[in-house]
Amino acid sequence: MEIKWLMDFLSLADTGNFSRSAEARATTQPAFSRRIKALEEWVGASLFDRSKQPITLTPAGERFHPVAEGVLRRLFQARDEIRQLGQTTENTITFSSTHSLSLTFFPDWIRHIEEQVGVLLIRLDSNQVGNCVQALLRGDCHFMMCHTHPSVDIPLPEERYQSVKVGEDRLVPVSAPDEHGQPSQLLPGSETNPLSYLAYAETSAIGRAVDFMLAHHPARPVMKRVFETHLAAVLKTMARDGRGLAWLPENQILSELETGSLLVSGDPSWCIPVDIRVFRSRDPLPHAAEAFWAALGDTAAASG
Repeated sequence: MEIKWLMDFLSLADTGNFSRSAEARATTQPAFSRRIKALEEWVGASLFDRSKQPITLTPAGERFHPVAEGVLRRLFQARDEIRQLGQTTENTITFSSTHSLSLTFFPDWIRHIEEQVGVLLIRLDSNQVGNCVQALLRGDCHFMMCHTHPSVDIPLPEERYQSVKVGEDRLVPVSAPDEHGQPSQLLPGSETNPLSYLAYAETSAIGRAVDFMLAHHPARPVMKRVFETHLAAVLKTMARDGRGLAWLPENQILSELETGSLLVSGDPSWCIPVDIRVFRSRDPLPHAAEAFWAALGDTAAASG
């Protein structure tokens, strides 16, 4: 048994796709598949139903899933606690956050919290939402921050994880201005003039919210997908350079909207309200993290 086999198992259970999990785990698909097979041989049962797309857990896999989560969480938490013994880092509060929130929302938000409770010792790791979820599942961080939307499932079971809403945002369709000062890519587009669509990669939670809205909007847009990435910051640069239309978190483009380097491309029905939430395990956390969570609850109640 190897720890990385458990991490592979949780990744594949999350994505349901061997190639996407292999990429997320920084290995080749054949090597990843061999490690999953080795885990199944060690357990003595098939953990995944490979006849379906996306791949799903077998009954044995469903039974093994909380065990793998619990083992990794306790193991990594114990490692961190041992490393912290006698060190100043025992008071460090650790976060894993999506790239877009790390760049824009998190700094002002944590400053506001510190105005209420005093200066905190914080470590922030920035990553894709899937990797942020895995970090929380493994116990690599105390808290995870991401955008949420009713159409997007965050694979953190409520019986083992809890969350609090700490902010709101909107995904706004924007493009650079044309020579007349109007949006160069104006929704919904037309068959004769399809819009150039700058999209999120399929692993992006924001991207899944956009896909859901596009599939259900009464005015079906006419677009051609010309670029994709999981980084909102890259899409912002591409849109600002006139490369196409992108849905971006409003908090990330306030200055561009104010200066007119990006314009809203369409009426308000194309905007997507999203929440910003902080997640944690229901297992006890170190004292500093528990004190922060209590303060966060008080702040959220006061603002609500």
